[in-house]
Amino acid sequence: MLRWTITFVIIAIIAGILGFGGIAGGAATIAKVCFFLFLILFVISLFRGSTRKV
Repeated sequence: MLRWTITFVIIAIIAGILGFGGIAGGAATIAKVCFFLFLILFVISLFRGSTRKV
């Protein structure tokens, strides 16, 4: 799943250089959604890891 996110981020960067529109705009939207999803999952994993007792 991370591989797809990297792919969409690269497409979004290229779209940003060339101008957002059509498929490029869709790829940018998907990249934003994936970024925030992974950011939320990362924060959750930090909290779960810090509360786990050894």
